[in-house]
Amino acid sequence: MSILVLAEHDGKQLKISTAQAVSAAAVWQQPIDLLLYGNQLEQLASEAAQLAGVARVLVAQADHLLHPLVEDVQDLILSIAREYKVIVSAHSVLGKSVLPAVAARLDIAPVTDVIDIQLEQGIAPIYVRPEYAGNIFTHIQNPQAQQIISVRGTAFRPVSSGGTADILQVAVPGSRGISQWLDESINESERPDLSSARVVIAGGRSLGGEFDKLLNPLAEHLDAAIGATRACVDAGFAANDLQVGQTGTVIAPDLYIAVGISGAMQHIAGIKDSKVIVAINNDPDAPIFKYADYGIVADLFTALPELHRALQQ
Repeated sequence: MSILVLAEHDGKQLKISTAQAVSAAAVWQQPIDLLLYGNQLEQLASEAAQLAGVARVLVAQADHLLHPLVEDVQDLILSIAREYKVIVSAHSVLGKSVLPAVAARLDIAPVTDVIDIQLEQGIAPIYVRPEYAGNIFTHIQNPQAQQIISVRGTAFRPVSSGGTADILQVAVPGSRGISQWLDESINESERPDLSSARVVIAGGRSLGGEFDKLLNPLAEHLDAAIGATRACVDAGFAANDLQVGQTGTVIAPDLYIAVGISGAMQHIAGIKDSKVIVAINNDPDAPIFKYADYGIVADLFTALPELHRALQQ
């Protein structure tokens, strides 16, 4: 039995979610193939081949995959899917778009947002996934001959480098031309990526128009990524890609600082795996304090400048 893992990258380097998905696939202790698609992938293929546990890197290069569209990625996966007993993807925007369609066309029920995989010889795999913003954990046993799953990256430690996988070129189906790539707008930043940062400082709607002014100095000093609540994003104080929570980015940093965040369950679901949570809020009854390792009851407009001055000393 072999396993197929879908790689994700930004055209320059592999995303950490790829190494996390490989880690999840390693539970089966079977050969792992990593599917890498795009164009001009020589450097990325070399990087992918070094991931521990990967036996082969399948490189799919074509002009229409330079900016991959969901339909074209689906067709590519389907062209080789029946060779694998297990197909694994990160529970990312692309994974959530591609895997359900692949599963439907293969007439297979997928299991998504998996945080743990339990295997026993002779027994169908059991997957653990969170429900109701992480308040309930369901155990799903899937007896199907072929398994299709997406995994929550923060639940799996990324594999290290040091592998020596073979690199193979695979045939690429032609584009169906259903949709067309127009352009993209990328926010360039020297800060760490939100999904993989060791330190994240996030603000709520109460920061208002002072969001950047108050959080940026601390983020620069701590080499931290900046996050925001959905309410803050909806109010226009922060960009969409900064949203943290169940409907945004799920994170698990070493240190998470919540500033002016009350602690709605949808937000808690996205940060509860953080190693240390620090909350700053002027409401002592804010739900966030139930999950925080350290809590500061204070006016954030006073506390943040004081914290910044203290860190500079």
